Amino acid sequence: CVTRLRLVLKDDDKVDKDRMSNNDVVKGQCKADNQYQIVIGPGTVDEVYKQFIQETGVSEASKDDAKAAAAKKGNPIQRLIKLLGDIFIPILPAIVTAGLLMGINNLLTMEGLFGPKPLVEQFPQLGDISNIINVIASTAFIFLPALIGWSSMRVFGGSQILGLVLGLILMNPQLVSQYDIAKGHIPTWDILGLEIKQLNYQGQVLPILLAAYVLAQIEKFLNKFVHDSIKMLVVGPVALLITGFLA
Repeated sequence: CVTRLRLVLKDDDKVDKDRMSNNDVVKGQCKADNQYQIVIGPGTVDEVYKQFIQETGVSEASKDDAKAAAAKKGNPIQRLIKLLGDIFIPILPAIVTAGLLMGINNLLTMEGLFGPKPLVEQFPQLGDISNIINVIASTAFIFLPALIGWSSMRVFGGSQILGLVLGLILMNPQLVSQYDIAKGHIPTWDILGLEIKQLNYQGQVLPILLAAYVLAQIEKFLNKFVHDSIKMLVVGPVALLITGFLA
């Protein structure tokens, strides 16, 4: 990168740290994210990198290549944590924003905070403002499966728009909301004698993660065998149809 030479080594114990520290070019060294990072400084690191490539004969690699190689080096727990991080970090701004707005709305609607009555009752003109804030704040959580579907497909190597649509399918308003289960009978589909409850997954995480992984694998499989001329007509509909039935 700009200041560091990043190495993904098979055996970090073979690094001679003392000789490294005594090198005037090296400003520091550390191990992070399964990479051995040598701090050199801007400008100089480019020259060291070129010389390193010439001396070792290894192929050139970008920062992303190093991260990918480091990810493969980690144990299963580390790889799982990185996978979840890659999925959820891009959607964190939406979740954090929604949480902050919900906090503001709670200030307007909570009893006993600014008196015996909430602010929206003390000042009725704040009622509609509170409703608008609530709509904005709750949207990210209501449509969380769609956000996760979009981000998951980016990580799993599939089409992001299909992941977004899959998330929307799982929370289709025609399906019974989890919040309405206690209100009465849950309708079911009869698929060749197999009864499937018509439930949506509004606000849930695990179902869309699993469904997005399956969708990505089906899409990649179809892309290998379907001719380019009909991919747009076949891959997306078939992948979504199969995943929709499985989900």
